[in-house]
Amino acid sequence: MRTTLLAAACIAAWHGSACAQPAKTVSDGVVRIGFLLDMSSVYADVTGPGSAAAARMAVEDFGGTVLGAPIEVVIADHQNKPDIAAATARAWFDTDRVDAILDVAASATALAAADIARAKHRIIAFNGPGAVRLTNEACSPVSIHWAYDTYALANVTAQATVKRGGDSWFFLTADYAFGHDLERDASAVVRASGGSVKGSVRAPLNTPDFSSFLLQAQGSGAKVVGLANAGRDTTTAIKQAAEFGLAQGGQTLAGLLVYINDVHSLGLKPTQGMLLTEGFYWDLDDATRAWSKRFFERTGRMPNMSQAGVYSTVTHYLKAVAKAGTDDTDAVMKVMRETPVDDFYAKGGRIREDGRMVHDMYLFEVKRPEESTGEWDLYKRVATIPGDQAFQPLSASRCPLVKK
Repeated sequence: MRTTLLAAACIAAWHGSACAQPAKTVSDGVVRIGFLLDMSSVYADVTGPGSAAAARMAVEDFGGTVLGAPIEVVIADHQNKPDIAAATARAWFDTDRVDAILDVAASATALAAADIARAKHRIIAFNGPGAVRLTNEACSPVSIHWAYDTYALANVTAQATVKRGGDSWFFLTADYAFGHDLERDASAVVRASGGSVKGSVRAPLNTPDFSSFLLQAQGSGAKVVGLANAGRDTTTAIKQAAEFGLAQGGQTLAGLLVYINDVHSLGLKPTQGMLLTEGFYWDLDDATRAWSKRFFERTGRMPNMSQAGVYSTVTHYLKAVAKAGTDDTDAVMKVMRETPVDDFYAKGGRIREDGRMVHDMYLFEVKRPEESTGEWDLYKRVATIPGDQAFQPLSASRCPLVKK
């Protein structure tokens, strides 16, 4: 799907006067940004059409042109298949002249597309995937990890849960890169916080029946069942855990990646009291409420952290193109790294040498039904965790770009 958004007026303000810039500074007269999303499968609700809408909003708000050239949004459904993600990224860069890919939903597909972007020397950014290896072993000079990662999710949620007495864990893990990284990172935090890990079980992506996995979790005797999965897998596991009576048996569910879409879909009764970590919530302040209201008017639902992150990423990229005076990869990446991210999504965010965009993360508790004042009034903030405390420190990085 392609959308070209043209402005009727010149772009000014922070990013300079676009109309005064010659279009020849843009490689082929068009700035094309691509999004490899899950439009039809397990992560469609938390990325998919919502992320596409956020991207188009960002381009429209920017004015539709940059440096006198139109901005084109290109979207593809990778069907959660790494080979399709890699082939699409290669075709976009080689044939379709896409300048940057600014999201790839899911970790396995993101890692595949990241390899192509590195080889083609094109900018790639991630809001949907969480695998921390994107800024570790798989880091590159052209990649940015924007919204969240498994280290931050595990670090914030697992620490808080152990402090509340949940000191023995069993993990129900999605059997691919994201799930593996999330289980590993959460296990390390649990042990470092004085807790123990009783075991784990790995479930295939898009599993419809978690009964055998939940029986193993019950049999482990662990106080906490950590859900190292996302999207439809998370909501299915929570529903079936309620049917199996895990809570009545004294076990607590810890959703290590729970989106607002998931809580809204499940309702407050089965999720009340759950601790979760997010990089964004629509009701944080006036700026988040104003943007989220516009998103809701377009999509009929409130945005999650990945979808809001797409808007932030696109805006930062386009500002960098305007400031650099070109869509050249090196020039744009230099400006993106040097310029703080300061918008409704992140205040004073910064892109580190490993590609991690460091920003505050938030620990939330899901409200009880009687505490909610509306359909999307779902969270209460427990804590704000500064980015340098939430994300993996550079001293622990496995990224070859980081100077030791």
